[in-house]
Amino acid sequence: MSKSHAALAAEFTADENRTDWHDETLWWVRQKRDKAVQQIPEWEILRQWASAIKEHTLSKLDEYLAIFEREAISNGIKVHWANDATAHNEIILKIIKEHSISKIVKSKSMLTEECHLNEYLHQSGIEVIDTDLGERIVQFRGEPPSHIVLPAIHLKKEDVSETFHEHLGTEKGNNDPQYLTESARTHLREKFIQSELAITGVNFAIAETGGFVVCTNEGNADMGAHAAKIHIACMGIEKIIPKAEHLGVFTRMLARSATGQAITTYTSHFHRPRPGQEMHIVIVNNGRSRQLGREDFRNSLKCIRCAACFNTCPVYRRSGGHSYHTAVAGPIGSILNPNLDMKANADLPFASTLCGSCTNVCPVKINIHEQLWKWRQVIAEEGLVAPSKKMSMQVLGYILSKPSLYRLIGKTGRWVLRHMPLLVKFKSLNPWYKQREMPEAPSESFRDWYKKNRRS
Repeated sequence: MSKSHAALAAEFTADENRTDWHDETLWWVRQKRDKAVQQIPEWEILRQWASAIKEHTLSKLDEYLAIFEREAISNGIKVHWANDATAHNEIILKIIKEHSISKIVKSKSMLTEECHLNEYLHQSGIEVIDTDLGERIVQFRGEPPSHIVLPAIHLKKEDVSETFHEHLGTEKGNNDPQYLTESARTHLREKFIQSELAITGVNFAIAETGGFVVCTNEGNADMGAHAAKIHIACMGIEKIIPKAEHLGVFTRMLARSATGQAITTYTSHFHRPRPGQEMHIVIVNNGRSRQLGREDFRNSLKCIRCAACFNTCPVYRRSGGHSYHTAVAGPIGSILNPNLDMKANADLPFASTLCGSCTNVCPVKINIHEQLWKWRQVIAEEGLVAPSKKMSMQVLGYILSKPSLYRLIGKTGRWVLRHMPLLVKFKSLNPWYKQREMPEAPSESFRDWYKKNRRS
């Protein structure tokens, strides 16, 4: 059994300086998002439109997928359907083997991460080169991405320098970002030129036209798709939108929510293969239809993978993406992953303060914190809550149902904080104190204060 979120978070927070840096960096990205949003007076209208478009599409998902398939085929695109991750991987391997391909590049695709495509192909003796800079860095290190937009956000430039020195032979100790970026560019340019097949993700697929859109800031998806003789695009069934006229709503929101940019540097439209090229699109279910059937969780499929909820989440910012032990981390991942494997991911909905900040920043108005709370109920009903947590909740429930006992415990706690502060600072007895400062004990409870002052 893999380690729990709490155990992995403890490993991440053991380095306090790195934890603080990670927290502050992501909050800086969140602030950039806020500034970008404030420049759009109609932002809330766009959120409402985006949510309504997605709601409508999910209610007629089968129809729009059928329309997309028809139009894509008429454009000369070969369409494949995969019910799960295994089928997705097998389809791609079959295409590779049919053409005797040996050189493959891949741009960022969280779906292929979800399906563990790289590992699957590696087991078949096929190497895939990730061309997104952040993903290439973590690929060198043998790590998964820790963030769906900023894959290497957990690493500092010193870490990247050491990684590049080991794998690319760069100058040891040279931490200059421009030097490191140029080294990566030189390395990846050779891979693009040699590649025979390019794999990309899909940000949006338009049913009306049979085309799809890929958004990047590095242009690596374009380099791969235009240089290779075969282009495979991988998309989840939820990436469909009905018409081209709807696309502008989402492209205005995606980059602003993700990084505070007005738009991604490259918003690339693919409608048909160029002469002499093959274009394939693999449409993947992998549990999405099951999530669609869960009334409390279906609108999580509205997600456009902007990661705004990651950047604002106090738990994600201080526990790191790898603590979520899944391809998609953060608040939205904590909703999506229990649907894929409830037992393996039963801990994730509890990795939240339920503060609601994730819901506030979501551009498509997913009620993220409410769904996390609902998942907790489902997981408890399935008997997947840890015995210690279940017992503590039962004890707490009993205390909260007995007002006199609650007041007595509160009074005792305040006395201990004032007169025996060292007692609560034993981290083995008080895990809450590990990453926090203890509050100053008030002289009286709010109830006592209110009784004295309610007339005034």
